[in-house]
Amino acid sequence: MASKNQNKPPIPNFTNAPASPSNNQPVVDEVAVDKRRKIGLGKMVGPANSGRTRQAFSVVNGGQENGGPPSSAGSECGGIEFTKEDVEALLNEKMKGKNKFNLKEKCDQMMDYIRKLRLCIKWFQELEGSYLLEQEKLRNMLDCAERKCNELEVLMKNKEEELNSIIMELRKNCASLHEKLTKEESEKLAAMDSLTREKEARLAAERLQTSLTDELGKAQREHLSASQKITSLNDMYKRLQEYNTSLQQYNSKLQTELPTVNEALKRVEKEKAAVVENLSTLRGHYNALQDQFTLTRASQDEAMKQREALVNDVVCLRGELQQARDDRDRYLSQVEVLTTEVVKYKECTGKSFAELENLSLKSNELEARCLSQSDQIKALQDKLGAAEKKLQVSDLSAMETRTEYEEQKKLIHDLQNRLADAEIKIIEGEKLRKKLHNTILELKGNIRVFCRVRPLLADDSAAEAKVISYPTSTEFFGRGIDLMQSGQKHSFTFDKVFIPDASQQEVFVEISQLVQSALDGYKVCIFAYGQTGSGKTHTMMGRPGNPEQKGLIPRSLEQIFETRQSLKSQGWKYEMQVSMLEIYNETIRDLLSTNRSCSDVSRTENGVAGKQYAIKHDANGNTHVSDLTVVDVRSTREVSFLLDQAAQSRSVGKTQMNEQSSRSHFVFTLRISGVNESTEQQVQGVLNLIDLAGSERLSKSGSTGDRLKETQAINKSLSSLSDVIFALAKKEDHVPFRNSKLTYLLQPCLGGDSKTLMFVNISPDPSSLGESLCSLRFAARVNACEIGIPRRQTNMRPSDSRLSYG
Repeated sequence: MASKNQNKPPIPNFTNAPASPSNNQPVVDEVAVDKRRKIGLGKMVGPANSGRTRQAFSVVNGGQENGGPPSSAGSECGGIEFTKEDVEALLNEKMKGKNKFNLKEKCDQMMDYIRKLRLCIKWFQELEGSYLLEQEKLRNMLDCAERKCNELEVLMKNKEEELNSIIMELRKNCASLHEKLTKEESEKLAAMDSLTREKEARLAAERLQTSLTDELGKAQREHLSASQKITSLNDMYKRLQEYNTSLQQYNSKLQTELPTVNEALKRVEKEKAAVVENLSTLRGHYNALQDQFTLTRASQDEAMKQREALVNDVVCLRGELQQARDDRDRYLSQVEVLTTEVVKYKECTGKSFAELENLSLKSNELEARCLSQSDQIKALQDKLGAAEKKLQVSDLSAMETRTEYEEQKKLIHDLQNRLADAEIKIIEGEKLRKKLHNTILELKGNIRVFCRVRPLLADDSAAEAKVISYPTSTEFFGRGIDLMQSGQKHSFTFDKVFIPDASQQEVFVEISQLVQSALDGYKVCIFAYGQTGSGKTHTMMGRPGNPEQKGLIPRSLEQIFETRQSLKSQGWKYEMQVSMLEIYNETIRDLLSTNRSCSDVSRTENGVAGKQYAIKHDANGNTHVSDLTVVDVRSTREVSFLLDQAAQSRSVGKTQMNEQSSRSHFVFTLRISGVNESTEQQVQGVLNLIDLAGSERLSKSGSTGDRLKETQAINKSLSSLSDVIFALAKKEDHVPFRNSKLTYLLQPCLGGDSKTLMFVNISPDPSSLGESLCSLRFAARVNACEIGIPRRQTNMRPSDSRLSYG
């Protein structure tokens, strides 16, 4: 009666079968334990177990044949098992008897049949109990699996948060490394800029040395000339003996100042050597910085690669985590399917035996999958440990790069400090050079001369290199200019030479200290000389509407007003007055007058119908122009408005040499009166800025009519200026200041106690070479003139605050 379907494992959630009154609970427990052991081993009972089935019926029949050892559970069923066929055979069993009326035999048979049914019912009850225990066990296992899954999920969430935090830290480190890289690049660029500035400073120091040597040689030559003059003057008239003694005193004074100049030269040379040494050390540090920068970039590339590998590992771990979650969801769905199958088993008990084997296989698969999940979790933990180790390695590399960056930052800071010290020394040397140079010029009383070459225009020929050149030697660099005419070279040396590329700001920097002297109580005069079209008006006035092209007059006014504002904290209060005039055809015209007559506008030469402006000089060297308009100013805006008004009133005209040629001499005067409230000291300074009309040749300008008269008057006044310069250079007794209105107006500047500077403007056009050569020769004579030592005008609150002209 045994078949292949016997001994199948129990199914979870099996409902209780109807129990018999003779059901014994201990028997059920022992049979359930035995069944759990059999199910745990997972053995398949097949045809080979038919002997055990026969043993069960033999026990039921009261005998024992070919049976194994009875069960030690102590139950009445012992080790009896029933199959489906046994139950059907028991239900279909019929009464057997030879005599139908033998009631005793029938009763025995019925008792035997009832005993078999009881055994079968007990066996079903024990089987149901074992199923309940197995169901409870599977529930416990399922709860354990769910708790483990929840714990794994919590762990994975924690690991994910840790990995996210690590990723954020890596991103922050990457961003900080990028910032460090940009900072290092910017610092490298700053170091390059500082290196270039240091090179320029070295060139400036060399130029300083050459200028000082030149000044020393000039002083020695002047000393020799002075001694020759002294020997010649000893043979002259007795009335010049007092003058001879004064010259000897002046000579002794120059000799006493020569050692101080020599000491200053030696000190500048020592500072130059120190700067050269600093340059060499800075170059070495710069090369070391470049090597460290390449190493830092390589370490940063390695850190980026490690970061990418860690990001890939995190992506893989996330994928595996998602796969584990998917497996968990699939297992939960399978558990739900199993529960539905248990419900179906309640409805139909007979169908459950056929599905027990599949359920056991599925449970085994679940256990195997749980084991595989545990292995996967261990692998993920190993990978997390490896990722943490990689993160530690990357942190160590980041710390190393950070320390290297700090060292480089310290090194760059030291280099910047050294560069700053070198720049300060160079600036101090340049200031000392300028101070010594100004001191020498003031002691000599010479007129300073600056030369400026304008750029080539579209109408000019591009042959500047053949006509004009600039010496590159250290002795004449920035101070010399050479002209080539008919194969002959003419060399000139001035206080400063500006090449065509020089900006308006560079030109103003050189005269800024001279402009500052006007606030200190000195008379200052700056005038521009040159031929028509050489750039005089551009130098003095600039180009209106373009802030970078402002000329010397607007920039000087801005500096004076800014300095006045800064001196308020020291108790100084300044009042300033402006006047502007032009000398047109030997006639003075007021450019700020509000009621100019028609005769003034028509530019009459004698000016009978207009005001008669007379020039007068007092005993103190001050100049007055009668009936001239004087305007009080308080800001640069007011002065700019007056300048625009004067520019509209000034006489200009068109010639063949210049589209807008100045046909008059323009004189701008700023009178400054300063009072210190705390010390009761008062200073009076005058700043004269003059734009002379350009010299021109009639053959080139093509002037006729009024333009011809204007040209003749301009050339006459410039010729008178040349006669005055020649007389001053030869130290003649009579200087012809009264030959022209221009020279008479400039008498305090050319022959008094004023600080005077002349700009000689020349054109690079080869067709203007003759005029340029004449201008440079005239400028050289002006540079050799001695006009006296400048004197500062200070007193204690005079009653009359009205300022003189200059």
